Amino acid sequence: MNTVELAPHRVAGLLAPAVDRVFRAGMLAGRDGGGAELSQRYGGPTANGFLVDLRTRLAAPGGTVDGPGFAAITRYWDPVVSRRSVDKQVAHGMLHRRPDGALCATERGTAFLTELYQVHAEVTEELWAGHDERVSRLVAVLGRLLSYALVLADEEGDRGGSAFTAMAPPHEPDGTPSGVLLLNRLGTLRYHRADAHADAWAAAGHTASSIAALPAGPERLAIELETDRRAAGPYSVLSADERLTMLADLAALPG
Repeated sequence: MNTVELAPHRVAGLLAPAVDRVFRAGMLAGRDGGGAELSQRYGGPTANGFLVDLRTRLAAPGGTVDGPGFAAITRYWDPVVSRRSVDKQVAHGMLHRRPDGALCATERGTAFLTELYQVHAEVTEELWAGHDERVSRLVAVLGRLLSYALVLADEEGDRGGSAFTAMAPPHEPDGTPSGVLLLNRLGTLRYHRADAHADAWAAAGHTASSIAALPAGPERLAIELETDRRAAGPYSVLSADERLTMLADLAALPG
């Protein structure tokens, strides 16, 4: 792979499926490795589903997700369904909705998130056993990418209605194991691309429902290429070798 192929927009496109694969493997392992049982003890997905989705922000002391950020995170949901789902989780005593519409975890919700972090620590340690050096390298490079992405968001004044800025930086208490750091940093990076994709399809005249129904073809390809361009910014902080190493490390992780 040469330096032209390693350009930031090219790497953004190549990394997207690799990031998705590794992140989903970690989340699936969490569900199968105790997460489903944990969820049921706290009332099931109806009671805590959004806590899982928003865990890296709501687990932070005083952590909140504001209304515009939540709308961005759930942009492909029916707003009425989203609101009713939140209502149920508030009724279960897991989420609190502030007068300004921001969401935060209740004391019970925080206890659930503490246990969820523990589940993710156990399953990722097993899932990525034997890959300590690779995991550590990915954690470090993802930390740089997320930090630079936040700098770019500040420079662009892009702090409202963004899924990424609603969720970044992820909550990482002292002693958080490398596997959890990797899982949650990957999840946060996915929100950055999700925002880029939404900006790309909106610029092309689409809505959340119309882009979901758009078949493969030249128009979708053009939107994906524009997504790569819009998602490329953070990767400029990495050297060409670091971009290639990140690709290789993600490809080598099981899951």
